[in-house]
Amino acid sequence: MAPLAILTRPDGRNDTLAARLDAAGWRTHGWPALALAPMPRQSPLPEPADFDLVVFVSGNAARLFFDAWRAQGASAWPAATAAATVGPASAAALHESGLFGTNTTVIHPPAAAPRHDSEALWELLRQRPMPRRVLIVRGTEGREWLAERLREAGAEVVPCAIYRRVPCEWDDARLALLQEWAAQDRPHTWLLTSGEGIAAVAANIDRAGVRAWWLRGRAVVTHPSLAQTLAGGGWNGALVKDCIPADEAIFAAFVAG
Repeated sequence: MAPLAILTRPDGRNDTLAARLDAAGWRTHGWPALALAPMPRQSPLPEPADFDLVVFVSGNAARLFFDAWRAQGASAWPAATAAATVGPASAAALHESGLFGTNTTVIHPPAAAPRHDSEALWELLRQRPMPRRVLIVRGTEGREWLAERLREAGAEVVPCAIYRRVPCEWDDARLALLQEWAAQDRPHTWLLTSGEGIAAVAANIDRAGVRAWWLRGRAVVTHPSLAQTLAGGGWNGALVKDCIPADEAIFAAFVAG
Protein backbone atom coordinates (compact mmCIF):
# COMPACT_ATOMS: atom_id res chain seq x y z
CA MET A 1 0.00 0.00 0.00
CA ALA A 2 1.17 3.52 -0.74
CA PRO A 3 2.48 5.39 2.30
CA LEU A 4 0.21 8.10 3.66
CA ALA A 5 1.22 11.76 3.76
CA ILE A 6 -1.04 13.99 5.86
CA LEU A 7 -0.33 17.69 5.31
CA THR A 8 -1.73 19.92 8.05
CA ARG A 9 -0.87 23.43 6.88
CA PRO A 10 -3.81 25.83 6.30
CA ASP A 11 -5.96 25.53 3.17
CA GLY A 12 -4.17 26.63 0.02
CA ARG A 13 -0.69 25.87 1.37
CA ASN A 14 -0.55 22.14 0.59
CA ASP A 15 -1.55 21.81 -3.07
CA THR A 16 1.86 22.01 -4.79
CA LEU A 17 3.56 19.74 -2.26
CA ALA A 18 0.66 17.26 -2.41
CA ALA A 19 0.93 16.98 -6.20
CA ARG A 20 4.63 16.30 -5.99
CA LEU A 21 4.23 13.66 -3.28
CA ASP A 22 1.42 11.98 -5.22
CA ALA A 23 3.69 11.79 -8.26
CA ALA A 24 6.34 10.15 -6.07
CA GLY A 25 3.95 7.38 -5.04
CA TRP A 26 2.43 8.73 -1.83
CA ARG A 27 -1.27 8.81 -0.94
CA THR A 28 -1.59 12.44 0.11
CA HIS A 29 -4.29 14.12 2.20
CA GLY A 30 -4.49 17.84 2.93
CA TRP A 31 -6.12 18.10 6.35
CA PRO A 32 -5.53 21.54 7.89
CA ALA A 33 -4.95 21.48 11.62
CA LEU A 34 -5.80 25.17 12.01
CA ALA A 35 -7.93 27.77 10.28
CA LEU A 36 -6.77 31.37 10.25
CA ALA A 37 -9.56 33.77 11.16
CA PRO A 38 -8.98 37.50 10.51
CA MET A 39 -9.20 39.57 13.67
CA PRO A 40 -12.10 42.02 13.77
CA ARG A 41 -10.75 45.57 13.77
CA GLN A 42 -11.83 47.91 16.53
CA SER A 43 -9.51 50.61 15.19
CA PRO A 44 -7.50 51.25 12.00
CA LEU A 45 -4.37 49.23 11.34
CA PRO A 46 -1.07 50.84 12.26
CA GLU A 47 0.41 52.67 9.27
CA PRO A 48 3.68 51.19 7.97
CA ALA A 49 4.95 54.73 7.29
CA ASP A 50 5.10 55.26 11.07
CA PHE A 51 7.74 52.51 11.41
CA ASP A 52 11.28 51.91 10.19
CA LEU A 53 10.64 48.18 9.80
CA VAL A 54 7.57 45.95 9.50
CA VAL A 55 8.09 42.23 10.20
CA PHE A 56 5.57 39.73 8.83
CA VAL A 57 5.76 36.39 10.63
CA SER A 58 4.37 34.47 7.63
CA GLY A 59 2.93 34.82 4.16
CA ASN A 60 -0.57 34.48 5.61
CA ALA A 61 0.10 37.32 8.04
CA ALA A 62 1.18 39.48 5.09
CA ARG A 63 -1.86 38.61 2.95
CA LEU A 64 -4.34 39.32 5.72
CA PHE A 65 -2.60 42.59 6.63
CA PHE A 66 -2.60 43.78 3.02
CA ASP A 67 -6.29 42.91 2.61
CA ALA A 68 -7.21 44.97 5.67
CA TRP A 69 -4.80 47.78 4.78
CA ARG A 70 -6.25 48.09 1.28
CA ALA A 71 -9.71 48.32 2.85
CA GLN A 72 -8.41 51.40 4.67
CA GLY A 73 -7.51 52.96 1.33
CA ALA A 74 -3.82 52.05 1.05
CA SER A 75 -2.36 51.75 -2.44
CA ALA A 76 1.44 51.68 -2.07
CA TRP A 77 4.07 50.67 0.48
CA PRO A 78 6.04 53.64 1.90
CA ALA A 79 9.50 53.72 0.32
CA ALA A 80 11.27 54.58 3.58
CA THR A 81 9.89 51.56 5.48
CA ALA A 82 11.69 48.23 5.19
CA ALA A 83 9.78 44.95 5.32
CA ALA A 84 11.08 41.65 6.64
CA THR A 85 9.96 38.07 6.93
CA VAL A 86 11.43 34.67 7.76
CA GLY A 87 12.04 33.19 4.30
CA PRO A 88 11.57 33.44 0.54
CA ALA A 89 8.15 31.76 0.54
CA SER A 90 6.78 34.42 2.89
CA ALA A 91 8.61 37.15 0.97
CA ALA A 92 6.79 36.05 -2.18
CA ALA A 93 3.49 37.05 -0.54
CA LEU A 94 4.88 40.56 -0.03
CA HIS A 95 5.92 40.97 -3.66
CA GLU A 96 2.67 39.44 -4.95
CA SER A 97 0.66 42.07 -3.08
CA GLY A 98 1.25 44.63 -5.81
CA LEU A 99 1.95 47.25 -3.13
CA PHE A 100 5.75 47.07 -3.19
CA GLY A 101 7.86 49.23 -5.50
CA THR A 102 11.11 48.10 -7.08
CA ASN A 103 13.11 50.00 -4.46
CA THR A 104 11.30 48.56 -1.43
CA THR A 105 13.74 46.93 0.99
CA VAL A 106 12.62 43.36 1.75
CA ILE A 107 14.80 41.46 4.22
CA HIS A 108 14.63 37.68 4.57
CA PRO A 109 16.95 34.68 4.84
CA PRO A 110 17.80 33.37 1.34
CA ALA A 111 16.50 30.09 -0.03
CA ALA A 112 19.86 28.44 0.64
CA ALA A 113 19.89 29.44 4.33
CA PRO A 114 19.97 26.46 6.72
CA ARG A 115 16.97 27.84 8.62
CA HIS A 116 13.98 30.05 7.83
CA ASP A 117 12.87 31.31 11.23
CA SER A 118 13.13 34.20 13.68
CA GLU A 119 16.70 33.32 14.57
CA ALA A 120 17.81 33.40 10.93
CA LEU A 121 16.05 36.73 10.37
CA TRP A 122 17.63 38.20 13.50
CA GLU A 123 21.09 37.35 12.19
CA LEU A 124 20.34 39.55 9.18
CA LEU A 125 18.76 42.38 11.16
CA ARG A 126 21.62 42.65 13.64
CA GLN A 127 24.03 43.27 10.74
CA ARG A 128 22.07 46.39 9.77
CA PRO A 129 21.45 49.70 11.55
CA MET A 130 18.93 48.90 14.29
CA PRO A 131 15.47 50.32 13.49
CA ARG A 132 13.95 52.67 16.04
CA ARG A 133 10.34 51.51 15.65
CA VAL A 134 9.27 48.04 14.52
CA LEU A 135 5.80 46.71 13.75
CA ILE A 136 5.42 42.92 14.00
CA VAL A 137 2.40 41.56 12.11
CA ARG A 138 1.42 38.22 13.61
CA GLY A 139 -1.32 36.07 15.09
CA THR A 140 -2.77 36.43 18.56
CA GLU A 141 -0.32 33.76 19.73
CA GLY A 142 3.24 32.98 18.76
CA ARG A 143 6.87 33.19 19.75
CA GLU A 144 8.10 36.40 21.39
CA TRP A 145 11.76 35.64 20.73
CA LEU A 146 12.36 38.15 17.92
CA ALA A 147 10.43 40.93 19.68
CA GLU A 148 12.56 40.36 22.79
CA ARG A 149 15.81 40.58 20.81
CA LEU A 150 14.70 43.80 19.11
CA ARG A 151 13.69 45.40 22.41
CA GLU A 152 17.00 44.39 24.00
CA ALA A 153 18.72 46.15 21.09
CA GLY A 154 16.81 49.35 21.84
CA ALA A 155 13.98 49.21 19.32
CA GLU A 156 10.39 50.10 20.17
CA VAL A 157 8.32 47.07 19.14
CA VAL A 158 4.59 47.26 18.43
CA PRO A 159 2.71 43.95 17.89
CA CYS A 160 -0.20 43.83 15.45
CA ALA A 161 -2.44 40.74 15.78
CA ILE A 162 -3.97 40.30 12.34
CA TYR A 163 -5.44 36.80 12.77
CA ARG A 164 -6.21 34.10 15.30
CA ARG A 165 -5.65 30.39 14.87
CA VAL A 166 -8.76 28.25 15.28
CA PRO A 167 -8.31 24.47 15.75
CA CYS A 168 -10.03 22.47 13.01
CA GLU A 169 -12.35 19.71 14.24
CA TRP A 170 -12.24 16.99 11.60
CA ASP A 171 -15.55 15.51 10.49
CA ASP A 172 -16.79 11.97 11.11
CA ALA A 173 -15.62 10.79 7.68
CA ARG A 174 -12.03 11.75 8.44
CA LEU A 175 -12.18 10.21 11.90
CA ALA A 176 -13.50 6.98 10.37
CA LEU A 177 -10.65 7.02 7.84
CA LEU A 178 -8.13 7.40 10.65
CA GLN A 179 -9.67 4.38 12.38
CA GLU A 180 -9.51 2.38 9.15
CA TRP A 181 -5.84 3.26 8.66
CA ALA A 182 -5.07 2.33 12.25
CA ALA A 183 -6.80 -1.04 11.87
CA GLN A 184 -4.67 -1.67 8.76
CA ASP A 185 -1.56 -0.28 10.51
CA ARG A 186 -0.89 1.89 7.45
CA PRO A 187 2.52 3.62 7.32
CA HIS A 188 1.98 7.36 7.74
CA THR A 189 3.95 10.60 7.84
CA TRP A 190 2.58 13.92 9.07
CA LEU A 191 3.63 17.46 8.19
CA LEU A 192 3.38 19.52 11.39
CA THR A 193 4.33 23.20 11.34
CA SER A 194 3.34 24.77 14.67
CA GLY A 195 2.80 23.90 18.31
CA GLU A 196 -0.86 24.89 18.04
CA GLY A 197 -1.20 22.65 14.99
CA ILE A 198 0.31 19.69 16.83
CA ALA A 199 -2.18 20.19 19.67
CA ALA A 200 -5.10 20.41 17.23
CA VAL A 201 -4.04 17.24 15.38
CA ALA A 202 -3.56 15.38 18.67
CA ALA A 203 -7.07 16.37 19.75
CA ASN A 204 -8.50 14.89 16.54
CA ILE A 205 -6.38 11.76 16.94
CA ASP A 206 -7.82 11.27 20.42
CA ARG A 207 -11.36 11.81 19.12
CA ALA A 208 -10.71 8.96 16.69
CA GLY A 209 -9.12 6.83 19.45
CA VAL A 210 -5.99 6.03 17.42
CA ARG A 211 -3.17 7.60 19.44
CA ALA A 212 -1.14 4.38 19.64
CA TRP A 213 -1.12 4.13 15.83
CA TRP A 214 -0.33 7.85 15.46
CA LEU A 215 2.73 7.53 17.70
CA ARG A 216 4.07 4.73 15.49
CA GLY A 217 4.20 7.09 12.50
CA ARG A 218 6.75 9.53 11.18
CA ALA A 219 6.62 13.32 11.26
CA VAL A 220 8.23 16.15 9.33
CA VAL A 221 8.42 19.40 11.29
CA THR A 222 9.61 22.84 10.24
CA HIS A 223 11.46 23.89 13.41
CA PRO A 224 13.59 21.96 15.92
CA SER A 225 11.35 23.14 18.78
CA LEU A 226 8.46 21.20 17.25
CA ALA A 227 10.47 17.99 17.41
CA GLN A 228 10.85 18.64 21.13
CA THR A 229 7.09 19.18 21.42
CA LEU A 230 6.43 15.82 19.77
CA ALA A 231 9.00 14.08 21.96
CA GLY A 232 7.18 15.45 25.01
CA GLY A 233 3.98 13.92 23.64
CA GLY A 234 5.44 10.44 23.29
CA TRP A 235 6.91 10.42 19.77
CA ASN A 236 10.10 8.49 19.03
CA GLY A 237 12.60 11.20 18.15
CA ALA A 238 14.22 8.97 15.54
CA LEU A 239 10.97 9.14 13.53
CA VAL A 240 10.84 12.96 13.47
CA LYS A 241 12.73 14.99 10.85
CA ASP A 242 13.06 18.76 10.95
CA CYS A 243 13.66 20.95 7.91
CA ILE A 244 13.20 24.52 6.74
CA PRO A 245 9.58 25.48 5.88
CA ALA A 246 10.01 25.32 2.10
CA ASP A 247 8.27 22.78 -0.14
CA GLU A 248 11.54 21.51 -1.63
CA ALA A 249 13.02 20.79 1.80
CA ILE A 250 9.76 19.27 3.08
CA PHE A 251 9.50 17.00 0.06
CA ALA A 252 13.09 15.84 0.57
CA ALA A 253 12.36 15.07 4.23
CA PHE A 254 9.31 12.99 3.27
CA VAL A 255 11.07 10.89 0.65
CA ALA A 256 14.28 10.43 2.66
CA GLY A 257 12.62 7.63 4.62
